[in-house]
Parts: sequence; C-alpha cells; structure tokens
Amino acid sequence: MSHVTGTNSFTLIIVLFILLVIVGSAYTF
Repeated sequence: MSHVTGTNSFTLIIVLFILLVIVGSAYTF
C-alpha cells in the first residue's frame, strides 16, 4: 500500500514539474 502511495507521489511531482515547465515556456514566449 505504501509502495503505491509513493509511486503516486512520484508521479504527482513529475506532473507538477511538467506543468511548471509549460507555464515557464508560456511566460518566456
């Protein structure tokens, strides 16, 4: 159960990082 939670947290971090890059690119251009 903890393994699944850790995986979900890791995925959430990746999604947030991707959104940050997209927003950064939007402001850059």
